[in-house]
Amino acid sequence: MRSVVLDTETTGMPVTDGHRIIEIGCVEIIGRRLTGRHFHVYLQPDRESDEGAIGVHGITDQFLIGKPRFGEVADEFFEFIKGSQLIIHNAAFDVGFINNEFALLGQHDRADISQHCSILDTLLMARERHPGQRNSLDALCKRYGVDNSGRELHGALLDSEILADVYLTMTGGQTSLSLAGNTGDGAGEGGAGQASEIRRLSAERKPGRIIRASESELAEHQARLEIIAKSAGGPALWTQLAEAAAQ
Repeated sequence: MRSVVLDTETTGMPVTDGHRIIEIGCVEIIGRRLTGRHFHVYLQPDRESDEGAIGVHGITDQFLIGKPRFGEVADEFFEFIKGSQLIIHNAAFDVGFINNEFALLGQHDRADISQHCSILDTLLMARERHPGQRNSLDALCKRYGVDNSGRELHGALLDSEILADVYLTMTGGQTSLSLAGNTGDGAGEGGAGQASEIRRLSAERKPGRIIRASESELAEHQARLEIIAKSAGGPALWTQLAEAAAQ
């Protein structure tokens, strides 16, 4: 599946008060891997930004002078997101603004992007997984050990890159352990907690291929352990086990 992690910054809120998009940032994920492709643009909104909004994203009216208007990038943006799964934190906000921008252009066939993309709201996902807890992007970064140290202000491209890391971490781990050899169709009918007989592999089977981590992968692993240690205030369990084994 092709996914696009998306974020916007605006002149303020709500969209019904005439506020506009001033920045769009998107990063592409295919097969749970960031491809390096992205879409990023600052936009001239033809109106002033609220002081409160500038305090959040730091994008001034002066900075936006001479930037393209949404109509100039609408086709390129639509082609980038079309047919993808959009991954957005608090999707209702961003989707509402995007739909409004297309509607203002008179492009009513594009004014409901849910007709062209599926939409996954990571805020709703986080609330389901962590009810009663803070589920802002910063809170999720802390919870999942994602480095957001460069996020002094909100920025659409930076936030979409951070959200991509959060989403992949939040959805990539093993959430349950079953020793069942064959759960069968009954798992969905109250049989999820009933392990069936364990199936032993034949000693005559062909051995599996061993793929060892490369130097770059080991370096990335070590960097991740350091992030976890910084977030947790102590060494990660993996590090503790490795040190104990070396003694």
